[in-house]
Amino acid sequence: MSRDIANLTVEGMSCNHCVNSIKKAVGSLQGVDNVDVDLEAKKVTVEYDSSKLNVETIKNTIEEQGYDVM
Repeated sequence: MSRDIANLTVEGMSCNHCVNSIKKAVGSLQGVDNVDVDLEAKKVTVEYDSSKLNVETIKNTIEEQGYDVM
């Protein structure tokens, strides 16, 4: 079991609804252990099991919620 941390810059987040939307969507992915969203810094940090999930899937999931991952 390999643990990784993805630090992503996400544009388009403006409120707590955005934070909750990303936490819920990314948190529901198999292999995700923790999701932290820093609204002011426009950062999303995800702890995940890289044997079950890759960073591209995480990015795509955030983008499906309507945000841009840099």
